Amino acid sequence: MPEADGELVVGRSGAEAPEDFLDLFWRHGAAVHAYLARRTNRQVADDLLGEVWLRAFRGRANYDRRCSDARPWLYGIARNVLRAHWRTSDRFDSAHVEAGTSDPWPDADRRLDAAALEGTLRRILATLSDEEREVLLLVTWEQLTPAEVAVALGIPQGTARSRLHRALSVLRSEMAPDSSVPTRSHRKET
Repeated sequence: MPEADGELVVGRSGAEAPEDFLDLFWRHGAAVHAYLARRTNRQVADDLLGEVWLRAFRGRANYDRRCSDARPWLYGIARNVLRAHWRTSDRFDSAHVEAGTSDPWPDADRRLDAAALEGTLRRILATLSDEEREVLLLVTWEQLTPAEVAVALGIPQGTARSRLHRALSVLRSEMAPDSSVPTRSHRKET
């Protein structure tokens, strides 16, 4: 049985065997890169990925030993790296600030799989608060549970669940007129 990620971070990758941190990179490097690329673009993601892993390596002693999966911890670090990038980026212009967003959505929207719904999804996502949008995207894009999202964002689990519920409620209510997107009332109960 493979060792849990948490054990890799705080156990083996300590001062006695820092090279074991590479195991964590090989397990989650592609997922962290995809997280960054969906929120910026591939080239910027390539540049930011190194900073994420550097911060993770430096901060491995602070890893919560109770967590058996390192992905939420890594996504939290990646989120902080992205925020720093957006604050200092030339692309983060006054239009983004005036619109109240902290995420360069035009780049992310171009890569949505649901191209036919791009305009609708963009409008709906823009109506969500930054906090609700981040929780929704971590659950949908990164496949994290609300509990893992809470770890990634450093918030209580109840807050993560509440933000996800609000975001999904908005999404369902806005998408309900479109019969191509199932809503709760159209799902089969199992």
